[in-house]
Amino acid sequence: MISEPESVGEDGPGPSPDVVSGFDPRQGAAAGRRRWHGALWGLVGALTASAVWAAAVFGYGVGGDGKPDPRGYRVESDSCAAMELEELTGALGTPASEPATEMDGIEHPALHRISCTVNFPVAVLRTPGGEEDSGWVTGCHASLTAELHKETDPRPEFEASSTLTEIDGSGVDRVERVPDLGDLAYLLVMEDGSMSVRVMEGGAVVTLTLSSWMSPPDIDEGRDGLPDGVDRPEMLAHRTDLISDTRAVMKALKTG
Repeated sequence: MISEPESVGEDGPGPSPDVVSGFDPRQGAAAGRRRWHGALWGLVGALTASAVWAAAVFGYGVGGDGKPDPRGYRVESDSCAAMELEELTGALGTPASEPATEMDGIEHPALHRISCTVNFPVAVLRTPGGEEDSGWVTGCHASLTAELHKETDPRPEFEASSTLTEIDGSGVDRVERVPDLGDLAYLLVMEDGSMSVRVMEGGAVVTLTLSSWMSPPDIDEGRDGLPDGVDRPEMLAHRTDLISDTRAVMKALKTG
C-alpha cells in the first residue's frame, strides 16, 4: 500500500523564521544560512524542473499552446509529388505513370492528410533454371500516407501503434527502430511480406509502404499455387531502399 508522502524538514511549533533574510532569531545566523541554502536549492530545483519540462515540450515538437509544431512540413493536395522514390525505382524499374492520389484525403483545420500510390513494372516469374517463365507474373507498388496534425500531438498514438500485432488483417512479423529519422521512426515487417516505414516529426506523420502482388496463369490450367522452385519476391531485399526513399519524401514535404 502506498502511504502518504512524508514531510521532510518541516518546522516545529514556534515563531516563523524570517523568510526574507533567512535569519532565525531562536538559533542564530548559522540556522538562518542553512534555511537560506535550503530555499536556494528549492529554487534551483524548480528552475531545473521547468527547464526539463521546456526541453521535453519543444523536443517532442509541442508548442507552448499545446499544439504540435509543424516543423516546416506541408501536406496539401499536390504533395504526392514528393514520391520520387529514386532508390526503389533503381531497384524495381521506372513507374509507368505519376503517383496517383487516393480519394481518402483530408483537408481540415485540425488535420491535413494525403494518400498516394505508385505502381512499378510487372515482372514474369521464371522457373528455377531461368529458361522459361512459370506463367506467373508479379509486381510491386508503393503507397504513401502523409498527415499533418495541427491541433493535437500525434506522438502518443504513434508510439502505441508500434505495439500492434495486426494491421488491416495482416499480422506484424516484427518492428524495428529506424535511427536518425524524424523524432521517432519504425520499420514494420508484415507476415504477408510487405514493409512500412512510419515516421513522426513534430505534427507530421509519414508512412511509406512497399508491397507485392502475384497473378497466376490462366485459371483454366488448374494451377492453385506456385510451381516448385518458384518463390515469391523477397521484399526485405529493398529494406534500405525503402528507408532511403522515406528520408527523401520527408525532405520533399518540407521543401515543397
